[in-house]
Amino acid sequence: MQDVPGLVAQAREGRPRAVARLISLVEGASPQLREVMAALAPLAGNAYVVGLTGSPGVGKSTSTSALVSAYRRAGKRVAVLAVDPSSPFSGGALLGDRVRMSEHASDPGVYIRSMATRGHLGGLAWAAPQAIRVLDAAGCDVIIVETVGVGQSEVEIASQADTSVVLLAPGMGDGIQAAKAGILEIGDVYVVNKADRDGADATARELNHMLGLGESRGPGDWRPPIVKTVAARGEGTDEVVEALEKHRAWMEEHGVLAERRAARAAHEVETIAVTTLRRRIGDLHGDRRLGALAERIVAGALDPYTAADELVAGITSGPSDSSRCSGPSDPATD
Repeated sequence: MQDVPGLVAQAREGRPRAVARLISLVEGASPQLREVMAALAPLAGNAYVVGLTGSPGVGKSTSTSALVSAYRRAGKRVAVLAVDPSSPFSGGALLGDRVRMSEHASDPGVYIRSMATRGHLGGLAWAAPQAIRVLDAAGCDVIIVETVGVGQSEVEIASQADTSVVLLAPGMGDGIQAAKAGILEIGDVYVVNKADRDGADATARELNHMLGLGESRGPGDWRPPIVKTVAARGEGTDEVVEALEKHRAWMEEHGVLAERRAARAAHEVETIAVTTLRRRIGDLHGDRRLGALAERIVAGALDPYTAADELVAGITSGPSDSSRCSGPSDPATD
């Protein structure tokens, strides 16, 4: 068993090993996860969470590294949660992002953590929300969440970040491709990276056109800016940070930031509750109640929906086993 209060105190002091152990407790769905979350709750809520998403090859890791450099120049403590594809052999992250960000490895003001998706869809790892809370409570000013890069369905980051940044690059698809990509519906800031390549201006124009199609923004609403960068050379990064800060100021002025964070917390609670119910239902396999309901369905005396209502009512009215609802379960072990 880990000394959770001690780990939390050390994490607040900026000790990377303590932060790593807390995130490991989260990833492993430890029995101490409840204790960890309870200890972190009053300490979190100050970090600015930036989500970075886009198709593979647009330069997400390079852009993340450039943003880290820009925020460090401003004196901010920065954390990077880089979600990598799971290895089909070990189940772990491939760590490609940490290789590309090696220049920040020795900086005590930067914490980089790779996290495996473990089969979770949507571009994020299942434990990402709790890991973000750990980094927030550890005193990080900015948390950059870089998604795995799965393409058109990678939209989950919008529910986990304060500001979502969508990266594109010349040659990654025409206007029709851009129009059907789900990630183009979630961005607060759009970045056309590799702007030194042919077609960058055309990509920016097409993107601007696509964002304008069906647009129903009123006076004072946020209009996502389009910024061109060459992340490998650090060009345009300051303009991206400026766009991020403008969006943060707009959200604070209009109460959007508080709304997004409340929605994020509600989604997390819902996920934990649903997972708890799923576990309890899983425990009923072979149970006499489930078998009796199944027999009534086969006999035509009951329909599946009514049976499900009865089952849920029986589960929710029964005694709660708090030891089995510590948090979202790991899809790899369910």
